[in-house]
Amino acid sequence: MDFKIGAIDTCMPINGDIANVPTNKAVTIQNSTIPFNSPDSTLGRHLARRLVQIGVTDVFSVPGDFNLTLLDHLVAEPELNLIGCCNELNAGYAADGYARARGIGACVVTFTVGGLSIVNAIAGAYSENLPLICIVGGPNSNDYGTNRILHHTIGLHDFSQELRCFQTVTCYQAVLNNLDDAHELIDTAISTSLKESKPVYISVGCNLPGIPHPTFSREPVPFSLSPRLSNMMGLEAAVEAAAEFLNTAVKPVLVGGQNMRVAKACDTFVELADSCGYAVAVMPAAKGLVPEHHPHFLGTYWGAVSTTFCAEIVGSADAYLFAGPIFNDYSSVGYSLLLKKEKAIIVQPDRVTIGNGPAFGCVLMRDFLSALAKRLKHNPTSYENYHRIYVPDGLPLKCEPKEALRVNVLFQHIQSILTGESAVIAETGDSWFNCQKLKLPQGCGYEFQMQYGSIGWSVGATLGYAQAAPEKRVIACIGDGSFQVTAQDISTMLRCGQRTIIFLINNGGYTIEVEIHDGPYNVIKNWNYTGLVDAIHNGEGKCWTTKVYCEEELVEAIETTNGAKKDCLCFIEVIVHKDDTSKELLEWGSRVSAANSRPPNPQ
Repeated sequence: MDFKIGAIDTCMPINGDIANVPTNKAVTIQNSTIPFNSPDSTLGRHLARRLVQIGVTDVFSVPGDFNLTLLDHLVAEPELNLIGCCNELNAGYAADGYARARGIGACVVTFTVGGLSIVNAIAGAYSENLPLICIVGGPNSNDYGTNRILHHTIGLHDFSQELRCFQTVTCYQAVLNNLDDAHELIDTAISTSLKESKPVYISVGCNLPGIPHPTFSREPVPFSLSPRLSNMMGLEAAVEAAAEFLNTAVKPVLVGGQNMRVAKACDTFVELADSCGYAVAVMPAAKGLVPEHHPHFLGTYWGAVSTTFCAEIVGSADAYLFAGPIFNDYSSVGYSLLLKKEKAIIVQPDRVTIGNGPAFGCVLMRDFLSALAKRLKHNPTSYENYHRIYVPDGLPLKCEPKEALRVNVLFQHIQSILTGESAVIAETGDSWFNCQKLKLPQGCGYEFQMQYGSIGWSVGATLGYAQAAPEKRVIACIGDGSFQVTAQDISTMLRCGQRTIIFLINNGGYTIEVEIHDGPYNVIKNWNYTGLVDAIHNGEGKCWTTKVYCEEELVEAIETTNGAKKDCLCFIEVIVHKDDTSKELLEWGSRVSAANSRPPNPQ
């Protein structure tokens, strides 16, 4: 007998052109039974099938003795590709990047030594609201509750340290040390990750994955998660109050924030922008969530380092609607935004606050924005004001022949190669600011990790994103200091046959930290970066590297990446002056420094 189950409504990726593997159509499955005691009626196979069902086709892993049996079952799943990474931190970053493109990611490591190594990456995914399944091969089930001391632990009889560490950076934790409830715990963990859009932790006893059990004797039925619903009375009241607030304003604006992703409200935000005619901007971490070809798009609102004329229009508005903002010290440029609470409507994934009040709970962002679009008067005043004062950006000064390459010239050329088949990954550092100024063509992906800001994130994230979206050519902009943290997984990119373009910006140190607070600790040992990548390549896979010192060499290198080496991993080391930074970093660094150095409040 066949029957139908509605497929999972997973988190849409930033770039709407990249489809989730689970569709919104019903899924027809066979009502099949696997005989008990069959080699297939196991925890390991169930977990592998569950990952495939939710759209995970690649799992990032590092083997260790506690997870080896589980890895056997993941390898045996024909629709699952197990990707071995060089270390656990990069495996976690890769799952993070994968989740950004595919809607969910997964990684597998071993107990404690692997778990505590990956926890930093999981914390970053938690801060960015990414669904991620972190699976750890745990101790033998017989060792729980005994007085034994295990290897890969800190030598105590209580070996729950790893679990306690994960409790603060995951939304659900499942410890599988009994087959009777393992089915329930696995399904609860995965469904919770999808519902909460956060990482979860699953520890699997090392002796359990291959043992048949009756609960696994059927093909797992795909999830059908009930959609979250708004309180309709609250929704109507919120829309009425917001419409009155905005329709009486003279020059209101819309600003998108990063929580639009978790709220699955990017499309309804654009619907609202189309309807009301307001000027539209995004906060820095929301770049890529709103199409930049929208006729009323201003650019990035980032206080003193905003896109030219954007801050002036937002700051002078008499009303602003912020959809999904996070006002931290980085996004507010050291708490220096010139915004007034009484002028703002703040829309979070399930809450709306209007001015100094009222506030409405249990109102979903996507429902609110869609309903509000039907109630607002068309008012293009703020965009018309922008159009009147707008002066096009100038071009960088033309380089003299063989003149040392400047960063602004580099990004001018990066801009020229962006297409709808590209995706940009910006590493923490000056690339944040230079990549913000890129104008994204329709369909071009964009990712960076602003809330957590962990240097080195981009190497693993590039690996994961490129694996999840093979139709995209990823362009990663990485500083030398960040690259030194996580460089090894260039190796994994080569093993996977990826064709990413990496621009390694070599300026001899941690430039972003120099602009916040300089010191000798911000200077790093210079590496021969192309030599390192060549050594990792070692004749296996498709790889091309080059160093560029001037614009002529850069132009030639870019032509090569899009020509003869278009199917290769291309690594371009760009040599620039140590003080060559964007003007935005100079401004932002001084303001963040001032915020960091505030004296203690009087006691």
